[in-house]
Amino acid sequence: MSSKQVVLITGSSTGFGRLFAESLARKGHTVFASMRDPQGKNAKNAAEILALAERESLALHTVELDVTSEASVENAVSAVIAQAGRIDVAINNAGYPVVGLAETVTTEQAQQLFDTNFFGALRVNRAVLPHMRRQRSGVLLHISSGAGRVVFPAFGLYCASKFAMEAAAEAYHYELASQGIESVIVEPGAYETPIMGKFVAGADTSRSETYGPVAKLPEELSNGLIKSAGDAREVSDALLRILETPAGQKKLRYRVSPSDVGVDAINEVSARVQAGLLQAFGLTALTTFTQQKAAAND
Repeated sequence: MSSKQVVLITGSSTGFGRLFAESLARKGHTVFASMRDPQGKNAKNAAEILALAERESLALHTVELDVTSEASVENAVSAVIAQAGRIDVAINNAGYPVVGLAETVTTEQAQQLFDTNFFGALRVNRAVLPHMRRQRSGVLLHISSGAGRVVFPAFGLYCASKFAMEAAAEAYHYELASQGIESVIVEPGAYETPIMGKFVAGADTSRSETYGPVAKLPEELSNGLIKSAGDAREVSDALLRILETPAGQKKLRYRVSPSDVGVDAINEVSARVQAGLLQAFGLTALTTFTQQKAAAND
């Protein structure tokens, strides 16, 4: 990733998004840390980001963006383009977990979860892709999870939302490669961020009454994840390395975790299977990254 790239990050008020924004800005990139309601609910977080930018003379800005609103996404992307003229990297980081036995998660909760974790990324990608296509370059980066490849009981709906995100991100990877646009997936393990300890619980707790000891799984697994959580800066450092990898040389998936639960093994098998599938259908050449050069008047 060359210097002075323009990066839009969703869910940047705290956690991974906040770390990504600060790290990339300190590396000399122009960063737009987006969040919901920066004048209200997130006013303190937005003010802290802007104070850091002023104190360290960083090209770090805040922008209002709610990934569950198409109008909000479009307005935020338009604001970034108006101010910076381009978007080189879109980091789909906004997301949250719902924890509970699948039966206790209401349909409304599941819809809200997918609206953020899955449809939110689709909205952002659809908004930035026309600009990347005009530039003939760009990176869509999706912050998934190990739960996007393996299934934990009591995290089933969260896993489903991340599985869906990964499927779409992989389709983008193949479909956009010939236009010089990359789609990348990062799969963090358990890391200490403010979201730890703030998991949304399945709302219909009466549905767990017949499960016996299994009903304790959500609490036990949540506590186990919190206790085993690593330093979130490991993910931020990995992200920097990924984005500094030259265009066309990035992998589809990157696993970053303090522990090994077999995600790398799944990714290796999947990569072989997908390569064979593309070859069998004669799609290998069509899905190969092509370095594009922007027109002189772009």
